[in-house]
Amino acid sequence: MTTSSTPSAKPSLVGAWVSAFRPRTLPLALASILMGGFLAASQHEFNGAVIGLAALTTVLLQVLSNLANDYGDSQNGADSVHREGPQRAVQSGTISPAAMKQGMVVFGAASLASGLGLLWVALGSSGLWLFMGFLLLGLGAIWAAVNYTAGARPYGYAGLGDVSVFLFFGLVGVCGSYFLQTRELPYDVLLPAISLGCFSAAVLNVNNIRDIRSDELAGKITVPVRLGPRRARLYHWLLLLLGIGAAVTYVVQNYHSAWQWLFLGAVPLLVFNGVQVWKRQQSMQLDPLLKQMAMSTLLFVLLFGVGQLL
Repeated sequence: MTTSSTPSAKPSLVGAWVSAFRPRTLPLALASILMGGFLAASQHEFNGAVIGLAALTTVLLQVLSNLANDYGDSQNGADSVHREGPQRAVQSGTISPAAMKQGMVVFGAASLASGLGLLWVALGSSGLWLFMGFLLLGLGAIWAAVNYTAGARPYGYAGLGDVSVFLFFGLVGVCGSYFLQTRELPYDVLLPAISLGCFSAAVLNVNNIRDIRSDELAGKITVPVRLGPRRARLYHWLLLLLGIGAAVTYVVQNYHSAWQWLFLGAVPLLVFNGVQVWKRQQSMQLDPLLKQMAMSTLLFVLLFGVGQLL
C-alpha cells in the first residue's frame, strides 16, 4: 500500500461537482426531447427554440435529480460500504450534505426558470389554462426529481422509481415536447413515448440490479429487491421487448417507406444488453452495461428519428 500527500491525490471541488452531476446520464435525459423533435419534424412542425429550451430544462432536471439522489441515498443509508457502484460525492465526503442541498436549490430554481421560458416561447400569453397545466407538470417534475431518494418519504425506496422514469423520460418527455411544437397530440405518438419509457426504465433496472444487495440492506425496496435477481432480469427482457414492440407497431401504423425500419439497427445492441444483464452475475460486471444501455437508447432515437424524416 502506498500513500500520497500530493494535491492530485484528492479530487478538486470542481471535479467533485462535475462527477456529482453524473454526465453519463445526460444523453438518456435528452433522448425523449430528441424523439419529440424528430416526430414533430416529420410533420413539418419542428421548432428549434422549443426543443432547445426543452433540452436545457431536461438537463437541469436530470442534474437536480442526480444531486438529490446523491444526497438522499447518503442520508438514508443506500450509499454505504456495501454499495457496489461508484462512490458518491456526499458518501465520500468530497461534498458536504449542506453544500449538496444548496446545489439542489440552485438547480431547482434554474430548471423552474428554464421551464417557464420554455412555456412562454411555446405558448406565449395565449391559453392560460394550457400554460398553467404545463406549469403544474413542470413543478411535478421538480418534485419527482427531488423526492426520488430525498425528502421525508422518498418514493424510490418504495419501488416507484421505474414508474417515475417511464412517465417522465417516456410519456411526458416525448409527448410534451411534441405537443409544445405542434399543439396537437395524436394517440400514436404514445407508441415511441412508450419505447423511450421502457428503455429508460431498463437503464434504471440495470442500476438497481447492480445495487440490489446494498439497497436491500438500506431498506430501499426497488423492483429488483422485490422480484429477486432472476426475475429482475426477466423484467429487464420484458422492458426491452415492449420498447421494441411499441416502435414496430408505430411504424406499421404509419408506414410510408422502408427507411422507417432504420431503428432496427439499434436492436442488436439492445439484445446484447439483455443477454449480458442475464449472464453477468457479479454486481460490478453490470456497471458498464448502464452506459451501454443508455447509449443504445440514444442510438435508437437517432435511427428512429432519421428514419421518420427520410
